[in-house]
Amino acid sequence: MEGSQAIIKCLKENGINTIFGYPGGMILPLFDALSKTNDIDFILTTHEQSAAHAADGYARASGKAGVCIATSGPGATNLVTGIATAFMDSIPMVIITGQVDSSLLGKDSFQETDIFGITMPITKHNFKLQNANELIPLLRESFSLACSGRKGPVLIDIPKDFFYADVAYPAKEAEPPAAKPDADFLICAAEAINEILNSRRPVIIAGGGVIIGEAHKELLSFAEKYKIPVVSTLMGIGAFPSDHPLYMGFAGLHGRKSANYAVAEADLIIAVGSRFGDRQTGNITHYVYEKHFIHIDIDPAEIDKNVHSNIGLSGDMKTILNLLMQREPINNLNSWWQILQKHREKFAYEYTGKYDVPNIMHYISRSINKGDYVVATDVGQHQMWAAQHIRRYQPRTWFTSGGLGTMGFGLPAALGIQLYFGNEKRVIHIAGDGGIKMTGSEYYTIAALHLPIISIIINNESLGMIRQLQKVFYGARYFSCNFEYKMNYTKYIESFGIKAYTVHSMDEFVESFSDALKQKGPTALVVNIGKAFVDPMANTDARLNTFINF
Repeated sequence: MEGSQAIIKCLKENGINTIFGYPGGMILPLFDALSKTNDIDFILTTHEQSAAHAADGYARASGKAGVCIATSGPGATNLVTGIATAFMDSIPMVIITGQVDSSLLGKDSFQETDIFGITMPITKHNFKLQNANELIPLLRESFSLACSGRKGPVLIDIPKDFFYADVAYPAKEAEPPAAKPDADFLICAAEAINEILNSRRPVIIAGGGVIIGEAHKELLSFAEKYKIPVVSTLMGIGAFPSDHPLYMGFAGLHGRKSANYAVAEADLIIAVGSRFGDRQTGNITHYVYEKHFIHIDIDPAEIDKNVHSNIGLSGDMKTILNLLMQREPINNLNSWWQILQKHREKFAYEYTGKYDVPNIMHYISRSINKGDYVVATDVGQHQMWAAQHIRRYQPRTWFTSGGLGTMGFGLPAALGIQLYFGNEKRVIHIAGDGGIKMTGSEYYTIAALHLPIISIIINNESLGMIRQLQKVFYGARYFSCNFEYKMNYTKYIESFGIKAYTVHSMDEFVESFSDALKQKGPTALVVNIGKAFVDPMANTDARLNTFINF
């Protein structure tokens, strides 16, 4: 079987029906094979970086591997930011890149780059084919690696002549059974239960690993059994229902004050699928003070990496949480909940309907409520406001770039997310004007596919988060953060044939958003609004419940 046809067969074998990419000379044999099949939809984006983000979004929405393809040289290097974004957030992807003919490798041939070496630090694994008959075994292994254990992107680099070569298509071997917990693991789990039962001020931190590991139901049962308060990380939003009485909110650098107080005053932190990133903890010395830690994660390398754990449990989160529910609660947490309720009341946000971003996010949240909508954000101030003020009740209804913090992620990711959900759910895409400048060309793809994405563009004519950091750490010496030359985003978006609204007031936002919800195609609201600072912002040199005043 010809190599390119074997790849198509292997993609189908792995349940792939949608892939993203951009053509080029060294990948054209695969494009030719794709043109002959009706079983796989190919989505042509306007840039390879967007193809990677779209495949990433598709993977986040589906829980399965997203696939993108590109040619050698600049095609492959343009994928790098998208690959790194997926790697930092543990998103399963398979990236197929074309390479120069095997006979031309190492000769500085046209568009020859060592994408294998370039992506080694930002992939879970990568392969450089040296024998055509390795093609199918290694492509199968790519899917297996991407989707097992701690998920992540896997790249396979294929010389152009291997696409034409006659390759073997061996029978697929059965996957080995999952390992069962051993005696030592069960002892650790029993010790963890004792820690939980002896705690007086426990808090659960729900991270993105809960969503990736499909453990949200077990987390809910675990929290309800022991009546433990829950906070989420930025990536864990949706892992626990936002309207649940045990939920304290999103915690971290820009987290809800009530959530940060819960973490700061806890005597036991039970981290589930969270890696204790610096945006979550702030100053580690202050963060760990007078606390015990139980760390549950799929990846053993994360245990004790950033925070020393009293007990570390590595493995399948569903299995671990079920093990931790084998005893009945004996500790009374009423006094702890009285403290937390006071924090809730003290720091409850007052929504006044004022024309500012928090009130806009709150209006969006109320409008979509528990309906068939999901939220995809870009990176910046708007992302933090959305995390603070938009409620999410289920997993895979909140999508954002966390670990890498990639501006420009939102729009192409929304494209991939919408393609996966089809007519089942509608994507609300939220971005800043800076992010739109980076990947706004994907409005072309969205318009061409008539995807019903609603974009909310917070246009404050600045790089708002950069401006905020310059305010806090650089004496308000603002430099290269304000857009002095004004851009008409409404006309820009309308040039793609997309209905766009210009907003200057809360009344205009309400009217425009209500109309956008009625449209069947893509729409965008350009929200022209003044500069502001995201509040709260935790003081990273102190405890998580100390905040910077603006």
